This record gives sequence, C-alpha cells and structure tokens, in this order.
Amino acid sequence: MLESLTAWTGQIAGILWGNVITLAVLLGVGLYLTIKFNFVQIKGFRHSIKLIRGKHDKPACEGEVTHFQALSTALSATVGTGNIAGVATAISLGGPGALFWMWMTAFFGMATKFAESTLAVKFREVGEDGVVAGGPMYTLMNGLKMKRSAILFAFFAMIASFGIGNLVQVNSVVDGLSFVLPEVRDYSWLVGVLMAMMVGMVIIGGVKRIARIASIIVPFMAVIYIVTALIVLLNNLAGIPEAIATILNHALNPWAVGGAAVGEAIRWGVARGLFSNEAGLGSSPMAHAAAATNEPVREGLVAMMEPFIDTLVICTMTGLAIVVTGAYLSAPEGVAGASLTAYAFSQSIGEAGGVVVGVSLSLFAFSTIIAWSYYGDRSVKFLFGDKAVLPYRLIYTVLIVVGAIVPLQLVWNIADITNILMAIPNLLALILLSVVVNKLRLNYFATQDDNMVSGENNG
Repeated sequence: MLESLTAWTGQIAGILWGNVITLAVLLGVGLYLTIKFNFVQIKGFRHSIKLIRGKHDKPACEGEVTHFQALSTALSATVGTGNIAGVATAISLGGPGALFWMWMTAFFGMATKFAESTLAVKFREVGEDGVVAGGPMYTLMNGLKMKRSAILFAFFAMIASFGIGNLVQVNSVVDGLSFVLPEVRDYSWLVGVLMAMMVGMVIIGGVKRIARIASIIVPFMAVIYIVTALIVLLNNLAGIPEAIATILNHALNPWAVGGAAVGEAIRWGVARGLFSNEAGLGSSPMAHAAAATNEPVREGLVAMMEPFIDTLVICTMTGLAIVVTGAYLSAPEGVAGASLTAYAFSQSIGEAGGVVVGVSLSLFAFSTIIAWSYYGDRSVKFLFGDKAVLPYRLIYTVLIVVGAIVPLQLVWNIADITNILMAIPNLLALILLSVVVNKLRLNYFATQDDNMVSGENNG
C-alpha cells in the first residue's frame, strides 16, 4: 500500500515540478518583483540589518512580537531539514549544479519575501484582545476580495503543515540520527514520541511562546552548525575553487554534462530551494504579520533576510561541504538526504561531524515543527474558527509519531505537492498587488533619514 502511494505521489510531484512552466513561474515572479522593486534585496540590505537589531522599533505599535522574534519564528520554520537534508537530496538527484539554482531561488526570493510579508502586515486583522491574524489568506480576502482563493490557500497551508512542517522534519531527524546510531532506525517510533511530547508543550502556548523559544534556539543552532561547516570547508580549503567550478559547470554548461543533467539541476535546485527558504510559499508572512510595527515595509525588509540566511549562507555551506569532500560521489548506496550531509561532515572531521549533523538536525526540525504548527493553526482558524485550533494542534502532535516511521520518499513527495499548491494563490496575490507594495516601498523610503537607498524617491 505504502509503495503504491509513494509511486502515485511521486508521479504527481514529478508532473508539478518536472515542467518548464512551474520553474519559470517560480523564478519569474521573483525576477519580476526584483525589477519592480528596484533590487530592494540589495539596496535595502543595510537598512534591514538595522531593523532586525531594533534600531527602528516603536513600543506602541500593534502586534504581538518584535521584529527579531518574528524573524526568528519564520527562520525556525525555514532553517530546518531543507538546509541539511534538502540540499543533500537536491545534489543527489540533480547533481552539484542544483546548488546554483538554489542560490537563484534565494536571491530572487528575497524580493518575494519582501512583498508577501509587507502585504501580510498591510492586510492583517488585529482582534480586540490584541491577537493578530495575518498571511496570504487575509491578503487575498482583504486586499483583493478573493475569498475563494483565500480559502484555497488556507486549506493547502493546513495540509502543507502536516507535510513540509511535520512529517518531513521528524522523518529526516530519524534519517540523520540513524547514520550516527544505526539502532535508532529500529526505534524510530520512540524518536517520534519524544519529539511529539516536546512540541506539544510548546505549541499550546501560541505564537508568543513559539517566538520566545525560537528566538533562543535559532541563533544557537545556526552558530553551532555554521562553525562546524566552516571547519569542514577550512579542512578542504584548497578544493573549494574546484568545487565552485563544478557547481557552475553542472548548472550552466549542457555541452559538458548534457542538457538532461542541467534540466535536473534546475528542477531539483528550484524545488529544494523553495522547500528550504519558502519564498513565495506564503508561510512565513503568517509569522511576520504578528510583528509589532505599523510600517508594513519594515517587516517586509526584515523578512527579506530569511532567504539570505537560510539559503545563501547555511545551504551554501552544506552544499559546498558535500561537493568539496566528494561525498556525493563516494557515499555508500542508500546514503541520501540528511545521512549524506552527515557522511560528508564525517569524511572531514570524523565521527564528530556526523554527531553535529544529527544534533543540529534535531534542533532544526524541532524549531521548524513548532513554527509550522502556528502556520497551520492560523489557517485552521481562518477556515473553521477558534474552536478548531486545539483539535488541530492535537492531530498535528500525533502525526509527528507517524512521520518518524513512514518512508522518506513518500514524505518528500507529499511536501513537494503541497508546496506548489500553496504557492499558486500566493504568487497570484503578489503579482496583482505588486503596485501596492511598490507604492508602500517608495513612501517608506522617502521618510527615512539614513539615505539607505540612493535615488529611491525617483522610483
């Protein structure tokens, strides 16, 4: 039964992702917004850093969390198994060139994140109790009066929370830990139970508790993983130029590696890039909508840093480690996903490398699971009201155990399908409301006194 379901979902995922139209739309919207917003990801970069550091926070603004907490919550969802398992899967299936196309999704995705999070604050709803409800479903409903599309997005987001935010995460934890301790595979259900218990204790507290935990875990786990990855790269410093050349060659040179190989690099690079940084998916705007700010553009600029941190920094280190060590060529049969990253690290720094990957993966996945539970319950609230939120959280927690024991490929197939279905209504809203975002951007930059964008008033 599971084999048939895996094959069936694989065919659907292949149709959705294995065509030129999907890839052109995903990259094309980011390119369009980048040009429309005058390369905001470059010109607004320095100002974004200031906002994250709290230089422009106003204590009297509506909202539930700070800029940094909103970013941490959103990053806790994006900095997850995509950075360890997703990169490895992309390279396994699409070759080293897939990493280049992950970079492309990240660069253009910064403009996409800017737009969707700006709109999330612009069209959010704040209740009498101060609780914020925001995200693409509210953007579609309040900004475009497209209630059916809003319902579709919320439904797909709810289903996606079980896939990308839940099943994939715990499944990859089992995969990564079993590389270090093979006996973990026999007790995968126990890993699921332990994670379910920890997640349940956090998500019952809502977005404030999630944001508080995320703002502690995210910086800590990111530093540990980045430092270890840097050690791996420093140990192979002489091979980095050749590794970069290999990545570019496999990504852009069909005469050297074949047109089919370049096509697979684009397919898996874009698919896993989107999985990793979630640009255009519409998930993280739900977290950014809760930020305490009255300036939508400010939160858009903060959100813009997610693809940079997630993909251009962390995913790059993972990908380079896999390529520079040659792990993608020498790994034993069956070593893929998180276990491939663990293998690459262990090739350079011994067993400690595998341990760091396993521990980092557990922290990454835990933070992602709690953040996505918030995205899911916001979608459930939109669809069915407050009364449905607690039952959703209980089901979500139970499914963590299921995710620990189902086949890896089936889980990835479900995640790929729900990702693209979520993205469609969200990307539609971004295109239709890009004029609104651009007007907000120009008005905001016109009021800034730090001259962070040269000539911005001229559009």
